Amino acid sequence: MLSRFDYFKPHNLNEAMQYLVKDEKTFVLAGGTDLMILLRRNLIDARHILDIKSLPETQVFEFVEGAGLTIGASVVVNKIVDSELVKAKYPAFNEAAAALASFQLRNRATVVGNICNASPGADLPPALLVFDTVVNIVGLNGSRQVKLHEFFTGVKRTVLQPGELVVSITIPEPEPGEKSTYLRQARLRGHDLATVGVASRLKPDGKVALGICAVAPTPLRLFALEDQISQRGLSEETAVWAAQEIKNHIRPITDVRSSAAYRLHMASVLLKRGLLKLLGKEG
Repeated sequence: MLSRFDYFKPHNLNEAMQYLVKDEKTFVLAGGTDLMILLRRNLIDARHILDIKSLPETQVFEFVEGAGLTIGASVVVNKIVDSELVKAKYPAFNEAAAALASFQLRNRATVVGNICNASPGADLPPALLVFDTVVNIVGLNGSRQVKLHEFFTGVKRTVLQPGELVVSITIPEPEPGEKSTYLRQARLRGHDLATVGVASRLKPDGKVALGICAVAPTPLRLFALEDQISQRGLSEETAVWAAQEIKNHIRPITDVRSSAAYRLHMASVLLKRGLLKLLGKEG
């Protein structure tokens, strides 16, 4: 049985901000795929539900040359799966979106919601991390931008302060000739969180970007490993080396989905496959 709560659908962003600060037990509704589960299981005590789906700022899906792609907080994941622009410019993001849950859930789940839920095993963050995504936050005291790798602070925790709302994210425009991919391992096909998910990106100058989920309290951007790979130069030999080195950069745990040892193994396997794929070779 759902808890009793007040529901409010604001006409503009200012109304939303005023409502959001009314009570610490106000929860934001966009897609609702995570929120409804929490409500049904009485895992949260919600007094107020703020529905932001109709706000123009949350409905943006716009690519600007030189600036990149802005995705509003109400944009659903299937929009990313179906977008030819995303497929062409951000392949890893498109692949991660297609891997998330089921078709029906992707029709409701939002990109920003997947980020704000801050699950260590979420599929979208690794791909968004490698593209240097920026989170656009608003509050009564103004707006601010936070790099995605600084947004997560722990399991289900972010830098958001009381009274703040993520209205959109911005993914900078990639350079011509870039390659990227997202690979995951899960217990089941489709509707299951990743046991491990690895995003890899190769820039024209040979520099590599790596993102990974389900191997630490938060999704990770592997900056130190990226630097080591870039210094060595990406090659088949480097891919083999990196597959062994990655164990020094992650901290997986054992839970109901996997053992820590299996996650270490799959992180190694998926990283190697991803790097070889960037080189145009099979892993």
